[in-house]
Amino acid sequence: MNVSSLTIPGRCLVMGIVNVTEDSFSDGGKYIDVDNAIAHAKQLVAAGADMIDVGGESTRPGAVRVDASVERDRVVPVIKALHDAGIHTSVDTMRASVADAAAKAGVSMINDVSGGLADPDMFSVMADSKIPVCLMHWRTVQFGDAAGQADHGGDVVADVHAVLDDLVNRATKAGVAEDQIVLDPGLGFAKSREDNWRLLQALPEFISGPFPILVGASRKRFLAGVRKERGLDVTPIDADPATAAVTAVSAHMGAWGVRVHDVPVSRDAVDVAALWRSGGTYNG
Repeated sequence: MNVSSLTIPGRCLVMGIVNVTEDSFSDGGKYIDVDNAIAHAKQLVAAGADMIDVGGESTRPGAVRVDASVERDRVVPVIKALHDAGIHTSVDTMRASVADAAAKAGVSMINDVSGGLADPDMFSVMADSKIPVCLMHWRTVQFGDAAGQADHGGDVVADVHAVLDDLVNRATKAGVAEDQIVLDPGLGFAKSREDNWRLLQALPEFISGPFPILVGASRKRFLAGVRKERGLDVTPIDADPATAAVTAVSAHMGAWGVRVHDVPVSRDAVDVAALWRSGGTYNG
């Protein structure tokens, strides 16, 4: 199975987020119950999601890691139920054991925000699974009070290019096929406000490269800051309009996919971009 089997002809893929966690930054606890998580995932698909990204461990700043068994027990039943319903899923995990269990449950993609670096067995599990993988840039994979911004050597774009190239080399040496790889610049992960906007400005550079690009800007702090700079009080959900704007522009530029919380608005944004690019002939 390669990335083309998940690619949506004519438009950007919409990946809906389901956090089966207690402490995610925007919806922690809402879907910790497996049945609620499955129901929410199906609602997202009905609203236009092409794939559901299932996570059982928060990676927000200051998050505390959960046991591998807890993470596995959170995500595997959701993935299996959605797979049985014919719904594509990705598993948002940095643990090889969780990725392996998810693959056996029918997951369609392994989405590792550490780019495979947090667990020494991850690349081999990715290779053995023979399914698409998403490798994300995160310069400092840290938790708790140590989480924060990283040193990108004065040029965040060059740093992200270099790290992603290294991750691809590590993955392919382990046996992951190039046509199974998606890359994510890692917006919001140990990056300053300026870093994030610079990466978005440079998005065409990444999209023009050899690998499909996933954009994960949804409800990130720097987007909530769009309203905050106008003197408004904001919550992560208040970043949804700005997220939709990023979705539309990313889709118009040719991003492979967007990872979002608010699926209906982002699906509209993706469809608008597809119609814009096609001159109104897109029929998806």
